[in-house]
Amino acid sequence: MTSKLVMKSMIGFYIFLFFLYLFGPLLVMSVTAFNTPSYPQAVPFEAFTLDWFGKLYNHKAMMEGLRNSFIIGFGVVALSVPVGLAASIIMNQIYHRARSTFYLVTVSPVLTPGVIIGISTVIFWKDVLGATDFTKEYFYKGIILSIFGQSSFVAAYCLLIIMARLQRFDRAQEEAALDLGASYPQVFWHILLPFLKPALISAAVVAFLSSFENYNTTTFAILADKTLVTVLAGEVRQGTTPALSALAVIIIGISLAGAIAYELMKRREEAQAERAKERAKIAERADVGVPVAVGA
Repeated sequence: MTSKLVMKSMIGFYIFLFFLYLFGPLLVMSVTAFNTPSYPQAVPFEAFTLDWFGKLYNHKAMMEGLRNSFIIGFGVVALSVPVGLAASIIMNQIYHRARSTFYLVTVSPVLTPGVIIGISTVIFWKDVLGATDFTKEYFYKGIILSIFGQSSFVAAYCLLIIMARLQRFDRAQEEAALDLGASYPQVFWHILLPFLKPALISAAVVAFLSSFENYNTTTFAILADKTLVTVLAGEVRQGTTPALSALAVIIIGISLAGAIAYELMKRREEAQAERAKERAKIAERADVGVPVAVGA
């Protein structure tokens, strides 16, 4: 046995422990979702059942919380991504000496505890939305306040993601378009936004996931309403059931399906781009009169 073999064995062992630490609890929880005991139990496995998925579907509080979580998540995306986009453009345009101050102001909500943001959101918007009976009745609600509270710091995440992409943007494209007669809105819609499309999609995904799993801010801003996270917290305090494991299995399945679909789409796009490059090379050779082998 050589030292190199020992080193590879030790590295493999630690990698195995690392992935076991990451995915072991998920595997155990997945098994409990299909076991019959009323308390989450993986061993001994008594009998296979799908009843816990049916009980999860019939859990009114959890289904209501899930619906509210989706509403709040999409609302946070609709508010945070445009705010983050606007802030990143301002960051890229303002005088460089003012950027550090502007950056500090926009990113500071990320450093603020979620409890403080949740309480501040309720207090501030109570005076703003409670000014009239109409706004108090239709807007001073837990879902609206949660969207406002979460967006105050989720927009900072969107800012950082979009800024990372925007720093690679070639301003010469804007100048060329303006010189050719394009207006500023046309430059924004036809040049800047297509370039920022990957960052905008990434920011939207991060914003939705950050909103969906948020607890500290939501538990204060949600008022009398509930989200999936707040319902789960209450259920765990009272004693967990395999129905929660069934929910975890569904979330894991959706995540895996999304990751696989994204990877397949990415590989297909890369293959299409590679084929386009090959066709461009063949066309270039044909234009300059270079013989092209049959089947190339």
